[in-house]
Amino acid sequence: FFRLKDDDSGDHDQNEENNTQKDSEKEKNDREKPQSTTKRKAVVPGPAEHPLQYNYTFWYSRRTPGRPTSSQSYEQNIKQIGTFASVEQFWRFYSHMVRPGDLTGHSDFHLFKEGIKPMWEDDANKNGGKWIIRLRKGLASRCWENLILAMLGEQFMVGEEICGAVVSVRFQEDIISIWNKTASDQATTARIRDTLRRVLNLPPNTIMEYKTHTDSIK
Repeated sequence: FFRLKDDDSGDHDQNEENNTQKDSEKEKNDREKPQSTTKRKAVVPGPAEHPLQYNYTFWYSRRTPGRPTSSQSYEQNIKQIGTFASVEQFWRFYSHMVRPGDLTGHSDFHLFKEGIKPMWEDDANKNGGKWIIRLRKGLASRCWENLILAMLGEQFMVGEEICGAVVSVRFQEDIISIWNKTASDQATTARIRDTLRRVLNLPPNTIMEYKTHTDSIK
């Protein structure tokens, strides 16, 4: 991942002006098309890029503390940043994003497989749960980067079980979590926990909590 971090610094900048012109023409054509024929273009790796096993989507949410959140208002509050299919496309998004440690207030970044919303009620999530680690201030940016690189690089070795990861910035502490599909599969949740300890280089006394989404909803 780090070796490929700066690989995309070349020709796509030179073509930016042409692309902008093409994009504005395309937007005009799209507006003139009947709504039903406009389909969202599938995100695919570019030529010579390094494909990921799954496509992923970045999301961002921010809410006012103390205000109760219904699932409907939460869904309206969560913003999709973009979807990527390769290592290079990931770095293009990530290199322009604010680091979690520099976010203010009640803010969250979510990185989930394409098609899975970062909500307990989503079909892929509803029977699952998450490992939660509470961090003292100052550690969120490094831990978040290590966590998502391990997730994108398939280091958890639990098949299709991983749904996504979240970093939550709060006033007193920051929280990172990784979500999986099947809360009842103890062998899988144990493997995720052990991998998490390794990739985040956690001290042996770190408290890790597993919470099912059913409990979270309650």
